[in-house]
Amino acid sequence: MFAWGLLTDRVGERLVLAGGLAACGGSLVAAGRVDGFGALFALLFLAGAFGASVNAASGRAVMGWFAASERGFALGIRQAAVPIGGIAGALVLPQLGVEGAFAFLGGLCLAFAVVGAVLLREAPANAAEIHDVEYTLRDTRLWRLCGVSGLYLVSQIAVMSFVVVYLHDERGLGKGEAAAVLAGVQAGALVLRVAVGRWSDVLRSRIVPLRRIGLAMTASLALATVLLDGPLALLIPAFVVSGALSMAWNGLAFAATAELFGRARSGAAIGVQQSALAAVGVV
Repeated sequence: MFAWGLLTDRVGERLVLAGGLAACGGSLVAAGRVDGFGALFALLFLAGAFGASVNAASGRAVMGWFAASERGFALGIRQAAVPIGGIAGALVLPQLGVEGAFAFLGGLCLAFAVVGAVLLREAPANAAEIHDVEYTLRDTRLWRLCGVSGLYLVSQIAVMSFVVVYLHDERGLGKGEAAAVLAGVQAGALVLRVAVGRWSDVLRSRIVPLRRIGLAMTASLALATVLLDGPLALLIPAFVVSGALSMAWNGLAFAATAELFGRARSGAAIGVQQSALAAVGVV
């Protein structure tokens, strides 16, 4: 992701977004047609690598076209695409089969690559911006944001990965009922990502809302832990609230990272942060 960020700063978001999405779409379509684990693994690896281009490119586009008083809201809408995609995928993909699902996902990527190439424009350059990127990795503020984002991500992964399994295996909910709880988490996250983005614009700060979300997330996760063996009528709302809060911070962290360096180096900064989050996710 850092490489995509550097490339975005060099050649612009339009080329990176359109090219990355197109290559991702082609890889996904091909993945649905191959036999053998090795080929499937390689194509999915390529799809993920090319798809990662969207993070830095779209974030840099927001930095260029939206004022500081609008970026939180804009990035909140952008980050809301993740739970929207999760909800849509859960509804559509099981009906298509494996090959059909890959073809559907690949087709969407190819279609939106065309949309990006046609509609996305480079924002006017600011002559005062610094175009050197070699100091990005030396800024301790960036690494502090990466560390905080990584800790927040641990909570998000814990809830999103295990809530359905726990409710189904340990508390006896049906698969559909447990999945509905997860859908509730996604819906709550969708609303919160947009709302806290706008909140940060009003406060003129990304860090203050980020801290408060962290405190609320900690409290809600502690409550959900206490209620693990309690009544489902209390546990399920606790899971929904804690899960939604665990996903609410992404846009704020994204905006805070991008704004550290200005538009000229925002691609590299976003790439570093997203790479750090990917590493935390793997660990």
